[in-house]
Amino acid sequence: MDESKIGEVVKFFAGPSVAAVVITEGVLKTGNTLHFKGRTTDFSHEVQSMQVDNQPVEEARTGDSVGIKVPERVRPGDLAYIVTGGQAAPPGSDMLP
Repeated sequence: MDESKIGEVVKFFAGPSVAAVVITEGVLKTGNTLHFKGRTTDFSHEVQSMQVDNQPVEEARTGDSVGIKVPERVRPGDLAYIVTGGQAAPPGSDMLP
């Protein structure tokens, strides 16, 4: 599994469980898998849908601020990585015993 940084979480909306992510490099499309990683955050999630300026979009580019529904809490400052080259590994599986 390869990952490359694509953005950073700037806000989390708890009610709808939506992460506001600024795309800092690259292109994000629906269907891509994101790995959210931070001090207390570590999970992967396939992007089912996203919005820019409250409008549904299929892709977001560098500079866009996008809303993504997520299954877990994220925190401002958490980084978002796009996963390529296979399935995402379970959180913590890259840790040595």
